[in-house]
Amino acid sequence: MDETPRAAAGYTPRLGRLRRRGIYFLPNLFTTAALFAGFYAIVQAMMGRFEVSAVAIYTAIVLDGMDGRIARWTRTESEFGAEYDSLSDMVSFGAAPALVMYVWALSDLGKLGWISAFIYCAGAALRLARFNTNIEVVDKRFFQGMPSPAAAALVAGLVWVLDDLGIRRADWIAWIACAFTIFAGITMVSNMPFYSFKDLNLRKRVPFWAVLAVVAGIVVIAYRPPAVLFLLFVCYALSGYVLWFVRRARRRPAS
Repeated sequence: MDETPRAAAGYTPRLGRLRRRGIYFLPNLFTTAALFAGFYAIVQAMMGRFEVSAVAIYTAIVLDGMDGRIARWTRTESEFGAEYDSLSDMVSFGAAPALVMYVWALSDLGKLGWISAFIYCAGAALRLARFNTNIEVVDKRFFQGMPSPAAAALVAGLVWVLDDLGIRRADWIAWIACAFTIFAGITMVSNMPFYSFKDLNLRKRVPFWAVLAVVAGIVVIAYRPPAVLFLLFVCYALSGYVLWFVRRARRRPAS
């Protein structure tokens, strides 16, 4: 007798259960949008539209921050969403910033240029892998190493602010781009503590001055987005080192 129908009968229910399980649409929609923004940044950089590339990376950062919160608020968290989000982050905050920086300035440095771009890309991959494996054991108030979205904002912000200032080509730009790229890549895999902002409760009541501060912050950013956002992420990139030195100084015994 042919055993094919019997085998099919044994496996069809299992496949049916897997197919019926499905995935959650809303949070993965934002993850897909973030992935598209990272891909779009690469395409625009190849066409020489670097300001658009930087804006696309910042857009991916906003979308990436929304998908996780939406999943938690709607109780639609899943293993598929977590893995999909990591892959999206690798494209938007790993490959895209590295390629944008290389096309923008690093290509002028020859071998050093693509090596520095690879250092950043590898740092982002290692950062995401370490985050996924240590998510249950580290202090949720702090990241271990600079998060990849902040690193992407740092290097993309450099492109955006110099383009906004009208600085197109200069020998010193390539060296500054190289320094920023290597710094961001190394800081992602460092042990420096960076505040995660995960302990902020957006549902609780806040004083009136907090709302005024948010409005003032929006006005300042809207006045000159490239410069203000770049300075904010530069300060955040340095905050991890400052916090590390402060902790080290407190642990040092008094003479």
